[in-house]
Amino acid sequence: MLTTSELGWFAFVALALVLTPGPNMIYCISRTLCQGRSAGMVSLGGVALGFVVHLLGASLGLTALLLAAPLAFTAIKVTGAVYLLWLAWQAVKPGGLSPFETRALPHDPPRKLFLMGFLTNLLNPKVAMFYLSFFPQFLHPERGGLFLQSLTLGAVQIGVSVAVNTLLIFFAATMSVFLNRNVGWMRVQRYVMGTVMGLLALRLLTEKRTAS
Repeated sequence: MLTTSELGWFAFVALALVLTPGPNMIYCISRTLCQGRSAGMVSLGGVALGFVVHLLGASLGLTALLLAAPLAFTAIKVTGAVYLLWLAWQAVKPGGLSPFETRALPHDPPRKLFLMGFLTNLLNPKVAMFYLSFFPQFLHPERGGLFLQSLTLGAVQIGVSVAVNTLLIFFAATMSVFLNRNVGWMRVQRYVMGTVMGLLALRLLTEKRTAS
């Protein structure tokens, strides 16, 4: 099974991912700003269900892959580091947007809010890439129970994502007003997250070279 330190490091990676603006965050915050906190939470419920679908698919797929072709994990590990570098560039490149910039959206009923949150996450390539690229960094075939290890990692990631997005939803209005009045803070947020992603990528690449 996974150690406490391993789960803590994975939680940090999951935190860095959820703090990087993407479709899920933008959708939940936009709904909150346009329709209130309850709409944001309903949307987040759909997003959470999407995470569960991604998790089950990735856990089954990675378990089967490791048993069939263990060497394929090397390529997946490198892909994870490259993907982090891409996320870092997306955060710092010119013209990057903040999810707290207000967007006009129509008012939708709870059922549609939930469904749209679910589809937004289900069709989000960032989530699929996260599971397929980063789970192998923390899985240990020699300890057995790969499927259970994957589910444990997924539970940590979903918990971190839901907790962070809940806080963002509850303070979305206040943060939106502050950030839109202080453009410099938007740049700081983008560059900090870009730096974190870049450092994580370098760590993964360094570990890969050491292990080889």
